[in-house]
Parts: sequence; structure tokens; C-alpha cells
Amino acid sequence: MSLKKQTLTFLSQNPRMRVPLKDLARHLKVKGKEEYRDLRSLIEDLDRRGVVTVDDRGLIGYAVEHTGDKEEKKPARRVTGQLFMTKRDFGFVRLEGTGGEIFVGAKFLHNALHGDTVAVVPFARPVTRNRGRDEKMPEGEIVEIVKRGVTTITGTLEQTRHFFFVVPDDERIARDVYVAREDAMHANHGDKVVVQLHPWEDEHVNPEGTIIEVLGPAGDARVEVMSVARTFNLPLTFPPEAVREAEQFPVTFSEDDLRERLDYRGKVTITIDPEDAKDFDDAVSFEALPGGMVRLGVHIADVSHYVREGSALDREAFGRGTSVYMVNEVIPMLPERLSNDLCSLRPGMDRLTYSAIMDVSHDGKVEDYTITRSIIHSARRFAYEEVQKIIDEGKGEFAEVILPLHKLAQTLLKRRRKNGSIDFDTGEAKFRFDASGLPSQIIKKTRLDSHRLIEECMLLANKTVAKHIAAARSEAGTRPFIYRVHDLPDPSRLTDLANFVKQFGYSLNVKNGVSSRDLQKLLDKVEGTEVENVINEVALRSMMKAVYSEKNIGHFGLAFKYYTHFTSPIRRYPDLVVHRLLHAYGKGENGDYAERMRKSLPHIAEQSSERERVAMEAERMSVKVMQVEYMKRHVGDEFEGVIAGVTKFGLFVEINDLLVEGLVRIADLADDYYLFDEKRYSLRGRSRGKTYRLGDPVRVRVVAVKPEERGIDFSIVE
Repeated sequence: MSLKKQTLTFLSQNPRMRVPLKDLARHLKVKGKEEYRDLRSLIEDLDRRGVVTVDDRGLIGYAVEHTGDKEEKKPARRVTGQLFMTKRDFGFVRLEGTGGEIFVGAKFLHNALHGDTVAVVPFARPVTRNRGRDEKMPEGEIVEIVKRGVTTITGTLEQTRHFFFVVPDDERIARDVYVAREDAMHANHGDKVVVQLHPWEDEHVNPEGTIIEVLGPAGDARVEVMSVARTFNLPLTFPPEAVREAEQFPVTFSEDDLRERLDYRGKVTITIDPEDAKDFDDAVSFEALPGGMVRLGVHIADVSHYVREGSALDREAFGRGTSVYMVNEVIPMLPERLSNDLCSLRPGMDRLTYSAIMDVSHDGKVEDYTITRSIIHSARRFAYEEVQKIIDEGKGEFAEVILPLHKLAQTLLKRRRKNGSIDFDTGEAKFRFDASGLPSQIIKKTRLDSHRLIEECMLLANKTVAKHIAAARSEAGTRPFIYRVHDLPDPSRLTDLANFVKQFGYSLNVKNGVSSRDLQKLLDKVEGTEVENVINEVALRSMMKAVYSEKNIGHFGLAFKYYTHFTSPIRRYPDLVVHRLLHAYGKGENGDYAERMRKSLPHIAEQSSERERVAMEAERMSVKVMQVEYMKRHVGDEFEGVIAGVTKFGLFVEINDLLVEGLVRIADLADDYYLFDEKRYSLRGRSRGKTYRLGDPVRVRVVAVKPEERGIDFSIVE
């Protein structure tokens, strides 16, 4: 352990102690004049930065924390949390329990890596200036690695004359890993590999490791997608005990299985999914009622019947958190026996479900509902394109169900938007592959009315379930639950958005706060204009991220006071938990059960939110891999695009329709010296005044494709 770590550890364990330097040296077993001088220099440095104090008598102790002008009576202390690195040279420690964060600058990271659980000492006063972070955020120094978050690293093996080293794929891991020749597993220069880290203490040298898997040559699309899974530590196989549990379930149902279930097998239910879907976890039904009312049934696979709390399947599902949809394969949350068979609502087969059956008025208001375990028999599996054809032509198989469902969805959408629900329509790429599994075509997905049909039905079911629990709270006491929440936007970001749209002649009044309805009105105004895409993009960036929480703060983006996730328990762990809670509360479980869930739900919500973030990053990276592979054959070609990002080092341009993004480096804008305007999302030429602005249309040429870096370089075509 370094002298600094020894010192801070000793002082943190004795926070009220005040000792002279000589006594501190004796406690730390410092020997010799040179080590003593090093200790004295260290204390002087820590005193300057406010980590320790040295009083008039030369007594050393922990610094006292300050809150405004008042001095707290408790000493500064070590706190524990998880380190999240940025792609730049600093990180944030998210504190356990409190959710607070501490900024850690590059020189105070020492030998910590992204994902590590660390002990950090907060500084008594800031030692850096604003670098794009919140000025109010406390700062600190990492003094101990409590637990390594990363034990294996995926990257590209490079070789010099005398040694090997692995360059990590994850840009948040800034250190290369040295590999001894005998630990290289016969891998070659340029191979994509997985390296097992050795224990690493000395920050002045790079970490070392042993190669445990050779994935193949870097740049090969299939190898790169595999490396994405390894980079994010996505499990590609299930533990034997989980597989055994899944395989033991019978196909048929016993009388106990069907007892107290609503039998909906006599009603027409259908599923509507993507053409290439392998699991169908939601079905819908429709009935016309007297007086213009309609009965909408949303029937969800009852995964909770099979995956019991505390089982091997449950532990694995909790660890995974969600299914991950890579470009060319799915890494499921549950084994195939469940996800593609027993819990998949296949047509012509009886399936156990959890149903939200809602009686809806002509203007889209839920007047009555039933939420219950059920059994259905799906009559037909539709693809979105098939349903769209029926909507367009007004006829077809089960049109008597699909057409009124479409009408209901339009009513629900209109009501939702009237209430202020924000409707961002972001592009999504779909790939077609050749016989060798490489991308042969990129297609921009079109959002059809058939997509909206299912979206609106699912939104209504999720909202109804959350509202049902909230209503029950007032009658039967507090009932812990897991919500899908979306916090209010940061006021400073909204101010930036208001200033940004002002230059285009639009206004957004942020003085008294901004509602979701205000934002939707702005988006309605710019719809169909030249600046629609750019204002949509900047507005989206001003939003907070939706997360899972045991505390209901509402969903700002949807303008829902109550919202949860109920409709996808095959692929999302929180939905499975919601089903369990509904069943337990329906049986009258309160008391001890509610108290146990009150303690466990915060951890479930935090874990589920984190796994969702990991899945989204992995999915985006796998899309990037295939886009880069596709663009290999288009070097030198020209495309129309739009500026999708502006940074101090260049412009990110997205090709229209293909949704492929590449970088125009500022060094290649040779006609002027360009200055970065962060507030206006633009680069402006100092001499000629030419401006490249977020959302501007541009024509670009593909200059280079770099599969190993998963990057594409463009140049502007004048």
C-alpha cells in the first residue's frame, strides 16, 4: 500500500485523533530520513488541498467538513461507491445508499478503473475549476479499491519488439494491459482478445494480465459483435441449475394452475409483433360494450408462474436484468425453454397470462378495469406489416378486432398528447444480412399505425396497473411497488434549449418552469419545418433518463402521474416483479411481506436501471459495428446527411436513411479556423464566418472506415 493510502486509511480510522508528524511517522512505521521527508511533503500537499488539517501546534488530523458558513462537528470521512469513468480523463463516484456523486479528477483516480467499488475521501474544498461539471458537486480522491468491477477486459492485442499489450475496446478504461509472451495464448498482433487482469496496486505502471480467450481478427464484423458482448460482460450461457429448472416445467396445466384464473380462451386474442420476433409476450383482445364503451384486454405472459422468487432462474434473471438485443442475436433474460416456448403466446396454444382488462369510454378514459391472472388461447400471430395492410385497406382477417383497436389507439394517442405527453420519433436502423451473415442492406424503420396500436394499448395497461396500486395504498395502507419514473428536466438544460430555439424564431418560456405540454407544443410548431430534426434532438438531450424506482415521482415525458412496466416480463425483470407484487397484494399479503419488499425494492430498481443502461450501450455498439462493416464497400462514395453532433474536435454527420454516423474532423475543415460554440451547438469560421450548426444538411464523402476503432471518417463535399 502506498504511503498516501496508509496515511489516509490511518487518519480515517481515527477521525478524532490529532497527532504530531513524528507520532504519525511512528504509527505508519516510516523509517529513514528520506521516507520522513516524503511523509512531510505528503502532509503539506494534503493540507493545501483540504484533505487533512495541520493546526498551529503542528497537530495533524482529518479536515473538518464545511456546510455553507457553518462548520460541521463531524470530521471528513471516507465514503464508498462505484466509479463511473467518462471517455475523458475524469470520473464520478456514485455513493452507496444516498445516490449522491463525487467528482474525481484524473490525478486522483490512481489505479481505479471504470466499474470499481472504491473508497473516496471528499475534499474540504474544491481543487479544480469547472470542466463541464456541476460547480456544486463535491470532489474527492480515491484511496482504496474495495472491489474490482472489471476482472476481464476485451480489446485488441498489439505487439512491439519486446512485449504484448491489449488496447481496451471500452474507451472508459484508459490503461492498456501488458501481457507477457508466455501469457499471450498464441494470439497474434491485431487479434481481438479477452484478458484476465492480475492484481494491480502500483498506479505508476500499467496493469498486467493473461489472455484467456482469442475471439479472432479485429475488424471482422462477427468477431467485433462477439467482443461487444465480452466488453459488457454479457452472459452467453445459462447456469446448469437454471437450465434444469426451466426444462422441468410441464407443457400441460394442472387444476391448481387454473384455479382462480380468468378463462379467456373463448375470447378472440391476437398477437402483433415484428416479423422476425421469436417470443410473443403480449396479446390483445377487443369487445364492443353498450353505450359506446369498449373493453380492451391486454394479456401478458405470466412468467411469475414459472420463475419463483429466490429460484436459480430468478437469481439469473435478476443478474441479467433485461434481454439484450444485439444486431444479429438476442442475449435473453430467460432460457429459451421459457422465453421462446412456455411463456411465448403462440397461436393455437393455451398459455398462462396476467391480464389488464379495461373498459374505456369513447374519449379514451378507463371507467372500470380488472387485473387478474388468466389463461388465453391466441387465435392468430400477426406481423406489424400485415396489420398495417388491414388498417389501410379496411378489411382482412380479424378486421373486426384490428380496425376498432386502431380507432381506440388513435383516441388514446390524441388524449395522451392533449395531456402533454411528449412524442419523440427517433430513427432506428434495421439490417438485412447476406448468406455469410454480413450486412447487405440498412433500412430505416418506419413507424406504422400498427406500431402505435400496440404502443397505446401497452401504455394504457402500464398506467392502469400503477394507478391500481396507488389507489390501493390509500385503502389498505402503504404497499411498496416498483415504478417507471421520469424526472423533471434540469432547469439549466431547459434554459439552454430556450436560448437555442430562440435563434430560429421559436420561444419557450422557462421562467416559471416547463411542463411536458409546453415542450410538446414546441415540437408541434416545428413539425415539418427544416429545423424539426435539430430541435427534436436538442429537446431530447435536455431530458432526464427514465429509470426504475420504488418512489413514485411520475413520468414527465408521458405526462403520467402513475406509470410502471407490466407488459414485458419475458425480457425485463421489473415487469416480473410487478406481476409478483400484484399477485401477492391480490391475495391480501401485507405486513411482513410488504416490509420485506420495502427493503428489497430499492436494490431491485437500482440494479434493473443499471442493467438497462448496460444493455442500451451494448445494443448501440453492436449497431455501430454492423454499420461500419456495411460502409467498408462505400469508401469514396458521397451521401446526403445531417449534422447530428458538434464538438470542439469536429462534426458528427448522420447519413440520411442509413442512419450511419461518421466524423468530420475539425482539422479537415481547411477553409478557415473554426471555433466551437457550445451553447449554439455550432462551429463558426473565425475569418469567413461560415457556420456548421447542429441539424444543418450537408453532403459528405466517406474518407476512411476503421473497423478496429468502430469509426468512420467523412469529409465535407462543398
